[in-house]
Amino acid sequence: MNKKLLIVISLVTLILSSCGANAPTETAAPTVTQVIAPTATEAPATETPAVTETTEGLPTDTSTPEARPTNAPGCTNKASFVADVTIPDNTTVNAGAAFTKTWRISNTGTCIWASDYTLSYYSDERMGAPDTVPLAITYPGETLDLSIDLIAPTSPGTRRGNFAIKSAEGLIISIDDDSRLWLIINVVGTAVVPTSTSAAVTAIPTNASAGSGGGNAACAFTTDPAKITEAINAINAYRTTNGLPKYNVKEPLTKAAQSHAADMACKNLTGHTGSDGSTPGTRISKNGYVAAFSAENVYFSNPPLSGQGAVDWWKNDTGDIRHNLNMISDTFIDVGVGYAFFNNNGYYVVVFATP
Repeated sequence: MNKKLLIVISLVTLILSSCGANAPTETAAPTVTQVIAPTATEAPATETPAVTETTEGLPTDTSTPEARPTNAPGCTNKASFVADVTIPDNTTVNAGAAFTKTWRISNTGTCIWASDYTLSYYSDERMGAPDTVPLAITYPGETLDLSIDLIAPTSPGTRRGNFAIKSAEGLIISIDDDSRLWLIINVVGTAVVPTSTSAAVTAIPTNASAGSGGGNAACAFTTDPAKITEAINAINAYRTTNGLPKYNVKEPLTKAAQSHAADMACKNLTGHTGSDGSTPGTRISKNGYVAAFSAENVYFSNPPLSGQGAVDWWKNDTGDIRHNLNMISDTFIDVGVGYAFFNNNGYYVVVFATP
């Protein structure tokens, strides 16, 4: 063979061998990694919106409260006591302690109870009770556990609180042969009543334009001068023990107090607003007393308390310490007391003022 031809053939063979050696390198190129990388990055991004949409679509977001069922015309309201769920009578409670009283009652009438029916304080110890507690929807024949948050009085002894259930019209519903739910507790120990200056808590400017002044109630109420005198003496004795001068009894304040006591008795009212919208200030003004500051204590119970008993109740009322502070105020100097008895209830009103 020609030497030149042999050299050419050898060079071609070397070139072909070099191309074949590079083939595995091209096959091992990271093409799989390039394809997988964007797929793995995009997958979590598509999952997040799906979770958010599921959360927003929960049925609770569109729920609505249960509508108040309609009572049939002429339905009757009546209840029956079933059991003391908590705090049975004569339970021992520490002075000043907070507790929850629960009664189980049955709707024995034909009306449906709902939130326009309320549990309200009635008489004796209030124990810090709120003005009203709405009832849950309760159909005739059903039972209801009715609870109220209370605070025990601050001094020891056997204490009783009475409460009433009122209809949507504000009328008291009979409970068995009575009109009350009650609790009786044995208070032990003592608690300190928060102190405050009477001027800051009870001395409010008299507003002479808020109403005409109630009172002229037409019913067969009776009054009791002995109870009025006892209440005045008890208040002034309490002031003496606290190093304060006695209140002066003023006829205009006595008339204002008596008119509101009669109004409450005849119109079955509680609180400081008269049946005609009058306030303590307007009643005082109507009777000729020009007051710079005034306040009022009211109380009623069945059976009625003595004058001393009403004063003791105000002393120990932790639900509204202004009752106590009004009696030992250094802002007020004059006082008037009224009392009315009607339908086995006794109503006390004390008006405090300073010119």
